[in-house]
Amino acid sequence: MTEPLPVDDKGPKVPPAYPPRTPPPQKKPVEAPRPQPSTKPVTTSLPLPGPGQARLDTRRPRMTIRDRRAANWALTAYPWTGSQAVRLITATVRGWGYTHPADQALERSVRLLVGAAATDAGRRISVHLADQDDMLLVVVLSHTMAGPEDAVLDALAAVPGTASCGTDTSDEGRRVWAVLSTERPRARAGR
Repeated sequence: MTEPLPVDDKGPKVPPAYPPRTPPPQKKPVEAPRPQPSTKPVTTSLPLPGPGQARLDTRRPRMTIRDRRAANWALTAYPWTGSQAVRLITATVRGWGYTHPADQALERSVRLLVGAAATDAGRRISVHLADQDDMLLVVVLSHTMAGPEDAVLDALAAVPGTASCGTDTSDEGRRVWAVLSTERPRARAGR
């Protein structure tokens, strides 16, 4: 004898005559987990060079900027790239609320940095800008392994408001950088 089918308020429950529907397969495969480094990279902070030490010549890990406002641009090394970088950096610095360094000093520093990187015979350059403690850091990376030029550092050190400048070479290429003060220049006493 057959057992009676269970009954609910809608009538007897009849088992389906077809198998239950299965979900369609995934369209793309699941990404494998990315390998995690076994140790965190060690980053060190070097003190700013003094007045007689305008250049740091060391190998460092990839450049990282953390816990501060920053902007960067990838530009092609054309003759007009200096003007383009000046417009971008000046607009960003003024947008951050800084009134100093003066436009002429900022323009001169950026043109020297970009000019030094553009003469390294690379096709592209990277311009990085960051601020911290009333100072601006402008770094230009040439993506080539050209040798440093001391003449550029002397010209950068002569720009009013330059607190520090330097150049170094890493696996990314040659970096030329300047730290600019955003404080208003002080009037000279005794005049």
